[in-house]
Amino acid sequence: MADIANKALPSVVTIEAQSGSGEGGTGTGFVYDEQGHIMTNNHVVASAAQGGKLSATFSNGKKYDAEVVGRAEGYDVAVIKLKDKPADLKPIPLADSDKVAVGDSTIAIGAPFGLSNTVTTGIVSAKNRPVTSSDGGSSKSSYMSALQTDASINPGNSGGPLLDARGAVIGINSAIKPADSGGLGGGGQSGSIGLGFAIPVNQAKNVGQQLIKTGEATYPVIGASVSLADTSDGATISDRAAGGSGAAVEPDGPADKAGLKSGDVIKKLDDMVIDSGPTLIGQIWTHKPGDTVKITYERDGKERTADVVLGARKGDG
Repeated sequence: MADIANKALPSVVTIEAQSGSGEGGTGTGFVYDEQGHIMTNNHVVASAAQGGKLSATFSNGKKYDAEVVGRAEGYDVAVIKLKDKPADLKPIPLADSDKVAVGDSTIAIGAPFGLSNTVTTGIVSAKNRPVTSSDGGSSKSSYMSALQTDASINPGNSGGPLLDARGAVIGINSAIKPADSGGLGGGGQSGSIGLGFAIPVNQAKNVGQQLIKTGEATYPVIGASVSLADTSDGATISDRAAGGSGAAVEPDGPADKAGLKSGDVIKKLDDMVIDSGPTLIGQIWTHKPGDTVKITYERDGKERTADVVLGARKGDG
């Protein structure tokens, strides 16, 4: 573990974000490539995105100004770039998060409560954990099918790498379950109780590449609005579109073409049980536009299935 930590620490940065009004916070990021791109969470840098200031400090104490390259609020992924990058940047290798197994060892590196270069260890406690999080600010909620770990993660760890036993990134630490709350959060949280959640790196890599290339991410969609109520009996297609105007099922969209209607209750996506709307969204977002998924749903008490070819929505608009 010590060798892995010592090798990774020089490639992890403490990010300080400050808004135009002077408010801000601290988070973590890691070197993504030799061009100076740093991967982190959207909620770490969101406050500095519009006219604010960003800096990244390495474990050797050297501090660099940075700028936002792109943000994806829904995925809670962001890429920033060092303005005057050092010549000896060493990206941390990325693992295949699809091959992660429950019980695998984990190492989290970050700046909990501003304490830079903190290393904690644990295991992968669960996979495909539905997580909805928000920083409590103006950002929209993010939805993920997360890796769960008992490695101690606290506010300030956000955006930092979750490593495997070989020192490769398996996820981006993003949210914790606080002891004093029924919900999950990305910021403004209390301390760790051993329930930390990370965005699988395969998804983060896909999003990060889009942000570097175009500045925004593309989301796979089924073309239907679902209830976001915290239920346990499936994802119900709403009567109206989000915001209350228009049809919940987009005319000639993916769901419409597959025969889905308002009131249908989606129970499974492929082999994954769907207990709520947020779970469905997080699971859809593990795919890419153009993928075909099998949706199992209930209508009038009868179970049916439909193959849906996922559409695309560009940006967080």
